Amino acid sequence: MNHQTLNVAVVGGTGYSGGELCRLLLNHPHVGSIWPTARGDEEFERIHANLRGSSLSFVTLEDVQARVDELDVVFFCTPSGQAMRQAGWFLERDVKVVDVSADFRFADPATYQRVYGTAHAAPELLAEAAYGVTELNREAIAKSRLVANPGCYVITAILGLTPLLRAGWADLNSPLHLSAVNGTTGAGNKPKRPIMHAEALNSMLPYSMEGHRHGPELETHLAVAAGRDLVVDFNTAHGNFARGIHLQANLAVNPDLAATMSRERLLGCLTEFYGAGAEGEFFVRVNDLAKSGGLNAKDYDVYPGVASVTGSNFCHIGADYDERRGIIKILSVTDNLVKGAAGSAIQNMNVMLGLEETLALRTYGL
Repeated sequence: MNHQTLNVAVVGGTGYSGGELCRLLLNHPHVGSIWPTARGDEEFERIHANLRGSSLSFVTLEDVQARVDELDVVFFCTPSGQAMRQAGWFLERDVKVVDVSADFRFADPATYQRVYGTAHAAPELLAEAAYGVTELNREAIAKSRLVANPGCYVITAILGLTPLLRAGWADLNSPLHLSAVNGTTGAGNKPKRPIMHAEALNSMLPYSMEGHRHGPELETHLAVAAGRDLVVDFNTAHGNFARGIHLQANLAVNPDLAATMSRERLLGCLTEFYGAGAEGEFFVRVNDLAKSGGLNAKDYDVYPGVASVTGSNFCHIGADYDERRGIIKILSVTDNLVKGAAGSAIQNMNVMLGLEETLALRTYGL
């Protein structure tokens, strides 16, 4: 493979994640050609006006398949159900696959059927799919030909919670309470009245309170970090901003550690896990600013904010501790379209191909 002339396809190029993949891949020094697909006769620059002048145009899936001998990587940014029917065809022809949809996130096909209500079309591929939280699964991703990108909520939660769960600092006999607010791009680009500007402005849109479909994904992969089964109480809403995820997790502290727990200790655990500076994880930053106010002061800047990561592949994490109630509080923010989708997909592609991991992704927040 000539790393100077990678050819990549983005199946499902009309959506927000597909457009974001094209935007980021245009700045990748080793990508020669990008082939985004569309099902109809859409014009690329009408759908993705921010990429006007990029010379990209939509092709059909059949066009991509006809040129498969030239193809190195295919990204699926499609509704659940499509990638599992088509990924095998590309894998058989030595094309690496990164699935941004949910089709390969569970190793057990019965779990997929329970969550999505349909039988998996390629259960034989599930066991080999590497789960694409790059910072935690880099070695498996490097060896894989198929990567399952995590859900945007899930990667934000996993990066925030894994260090504490591995350290055994949470009481897992109690549920983990997670609340997350996603930008309206998380609802997709199909017209829906509730997410129109006039409807969503000055409002919040809670949804799937009976049990979000990412809840089982959270429980499956957080259990890996914890080394045991756990229960996640997961609550979601869309906020009146376009992109980003603000996630807060409340965990009951391990009773054996309650007397010595503190914000400083939590931040130390996070920093030790992810490192700092040149030796740390480039895309994970811990907000360890000291509090400057007195009791009950509103020190906003000691916690991460969505605006700081917008447009970037970074995850910013903060922490605090409610000593009276024994509650650990973790805050984690990402851009749902970048770290939560296209950015992590490219990060995984880079690792799969043995390239420098941060290529095309080193841009800081807007």
